[in-house]
Amino acid sequence: MKYLIVEDFSGQPVPFVFPRRVDHCDMREQLPYSRVLSAGLVELGERGFVCSGGNAELGLKARPEDAAILSEALRQRPRQQ
Repeated sequence: MKYLIVEDFSGQPVPFVFPRRVDHCDMREQLPYSRVLSAGLVELGERGFVCSGGNAELGLKARPEDAAILSEALRQRPRQQ
């Protein structure tokens, strides 16, 4: 999968994960946020998410903290009743 991490209107990082066939730049155009923090590829490995690569057109790379941002966004939460 590919991903972008953007900064939301409150300054928090928000990840967007999408299929490899979608271009980073095309996805970027669809997002309402002004600042993109990182871009790359993400895979689920034995020890959690592994982020790599980047996008030359956007001038962005995967960052060390991206895996933790994705993990937090996708962690299982208790169900609301």
